[in-house]
Amino acid sequence: MTQAKSPPPGGSGPDRSRMGPTRISTLVVAGLAAAAVAWLLISTLYYSGIPRLPWLPVVTLAALALLEAYAAVNTRGRIERKPGRDPVNPLMVARFVVLAKASALAAAIFAGFYAGLTGWLFVETTRAATEDRPAAGGGLLASLALVGAALWLERSCRVPERPDDEREPDQRESRPGQR
Repeated sequence: MTQAKSPPPGGSGPDRSRMGPTRISTLVVAGLAAAAVAWLLISTLYYSGIPRLPWLPVVTLAALALLEAYAAVNTRGRIERKPGRDPVNPLMVARFVVLAKASALAAAIFAGFYAGLTGWLFVETTRAATEDRPAAGGGLLASLALVGAALWLERSCRVPERPDDEREPDQRESRPGQR
């Protein structure tokens, strides 16, 4: 008897080399881990001795979210070959996918950190904590916006499915009983 060989663990099967869509579960786990780290870090420090939270990261995250949302709209239109749009460069689309995957994960980590920080700031009643609540809340919202824009950009880079009648003759699925 012969047994079927299974691919080696972490092996190089045909599906292992393909990049798949970003998993929401990965983003949630990264965000929860960052929230826990932020809560632990902030709770062990003397908070009123820390300088005020800056607004620059909030503005940067929001600007990145806007840029990625614009790229998503533009790329989708170019892939669908809408009138007035230049043809899409495949290498640019591949770069956008890498950007989207990386920024989705980074933004999830930022969102988790800001969520842990915001939660702690609403529990704390010191004046310093009260003054930092708007920046922390803004950072949380901007991070979540970047996660959404990155996932949208990643989705916009997908090649649309073509109907059966547009496929090449050798790509059409043969149906039983038809030639």
